[in-house]
Amino acid sequence: MALIKWDFDTIHSHVGFTVRHLVVSKVRGSFNKWSGSLQFDGKNPLTASVEVKIDPASIDTNEAQRDAHLRSADFFDVEKFPEWTFKSTGVTKGSDETFKLAGNLTLHGVTKPVVLDVEFGGVMRDPYGNDRAGFTAKVTIDRKDFGVLWNQALDVGGVALGEKVEIAIDIEATTRPVEVTTSQTASP
Repeated sequence: MALIKWDFDTIHSHVGFTVRHLVVSKVRGSFNKWSGSLQFDGKNPLTASVEVKIDPASIDTNEAQRDAHLRSADFFDVEKFPEWTFKSTGVTKGSDETFKLAGNLTLHGVTKPVVLDVEFGGVMRDPYGNDRAGFTAKVTIDRKDFGVLWNQALDVGGVALGEKVEIAIDIEATTRPVEVTTSQTASP
């Protein structure tokens, strides 16, 4: 069996997050610089492996002052931790076209295992003859588990920021001409 190498089409993909703000609302943001690839056989998705690198300095919450604060040592400390990574360790079947993608997430210098809920959108040939695959993934992490501790108590009770961060990823990937056999890949 051959696994096909795919590249993420970052123009047609998105890495975003949502976090509770001032108890009553949520703030959304995304990362504009990231890269990754996957090895994937559409006929046997359980053999997939994924690797992603994110530049946390590319954070974009649509508010420059907040983004600067998020880049600081209070939050991401991008000078000290300029790259976040995710490396998959295994895939299990969910229901229909859903899967559980286990892996190690490293951010802010801390590595923790996480499991993403993944929906496979299918494979389609584009008008230029390239195969494209689509995926949507979600996971919720506790930012304190990764050493992102800053917060501020509110006079009326509660804190400025929630601890839970919802991560949502939409991926469109394209094939590369090189195939890799499973004997050449590391087992999860």
